[in-house]
Amino acid sequence: MPLTLVLVQTLNGLQLGVLLFLVAAGLTLVFGVMDVINLAHGVLYMAGAYCAALFTMMTGSVWTGFALALVASFATGLVLELLVVRHLYGRDHLAQVLATFGVILFMNEAVRLLFGAAPLSVPVPDALSGAIVLMPGLLYPTYRLAIIGAGLAVAVLLYILVNHTRIGMRVRAGASNAPMVSALGVDIGRLFTLVFAFGAALAGLAGLLIAPLTSVESGMGDNLLILAFVVIVIGGVGSIRGAFIAALLIGLIDTLGRSFAGDLLRLVMSPSAASQAGRAIAPMLIYVLMAAVLFFRPSGLFPVRR
Repeated sequence: MPLTLVLVQTLNGLQLGVLLFLVAAGLTLVFGVMDVINLAHGVLYMAGAYCAALFTMMTGSVWTGFALALVASFATGLVLELLVVRHLYGRDHLAQVLATFGVILFMNEAVRLLFGAAPLSVPVPDALSGAIVLMPGLLYPTYRLAIIGAGLAVAVLLYILVNHTRIGMRVRAGASNAPMVSALGVDIGRLFTLVFAFGAALAGLAGLLIAPLTSVESGMGDNLLILAFVVIVIGGVGSIRGAFIAALLIGLIDTLGRSFAGDLLRLVMSPSAASQAGRAIAPMLIYVLMAAVLFFRPSGLFPVRR
């Protein structure tokens, strides 16, 4: 097990972790503040990737495509909140699940009709192409490092926004007692709309960042949504700090488990049996972690006090 391979897979795990954080942060904000289960959050991630591909083709510039895709993700969140989510406030969670699942089916079919079944691609920006020498014998793609840096920067900005600004104070107050905040003169409806659109923009940001590294296709956000829910459960519903720690844990465990579970099992098993067992065990590791966390801390690692 070469050290360089371990370091590369660790960085890959961090990259997956920050992407999961961007998706889970918006999801936990919407659920923690508005008490809305939004299964359609994954299609907002997909929408960000498609918008990046579309605007890059239209403008010929990846950076312009990214900027326009981020604005479009925010606008998509506004429209989705006004047309669908606003009518789900105060409804039971089953109604929210059914309505937002319908949005998933609609959005996935809509992109197939508009863009076809063939996946789209987005080029890596020229300034971030190539690789950086991190240590002798270790080259790592510049763009992947940029994703890690962007995700960490967003995490810091989000922490400051939620915990040290007036609008963050209103969001936290709205999560604790929305009727009281409304009685004090705050337009709680507009606040909820902005929170939902902001969460959609975070999911869109994750989608546009990963677009140059993967195929942009219908349904690309469905599997990531499951991991985002696991992040929220482990971190604690409504907790940005919990989402950040849990996302990094899951990113590292999932990536390192898939890469090295078979190698570790070879220490106690035959190579063929270890390889087969490693492939079976690796995808289950994050769910084992979730079960262990829920056993010792049923409200997650960093539950929000209300």
